[in-house]
Amino acid sequence: MKTEWIHCPVCGNKTRVKLRKDSILVNFPLYCPKCRHEMLIQAKDSKIVIIKEPDA
Repeated sequence: MKTEWIHCPVCGNKTRVKLRKDSILVNFPLYCPKCRHEMLIQAKDSKIVIIKEPDA
């Protein structure tokens, strides 16, 4: 099964998470060690969607 690194949507660098073709992530907290941003994502069929959270 082919795996690929998830790239940060903010800075474009690799994160520490690999994603397989059959992986499904729901409300996954993705952290980028380089730009130090944390965001919620959803992933299905190698398509990544950023979940926008309302400001408190």
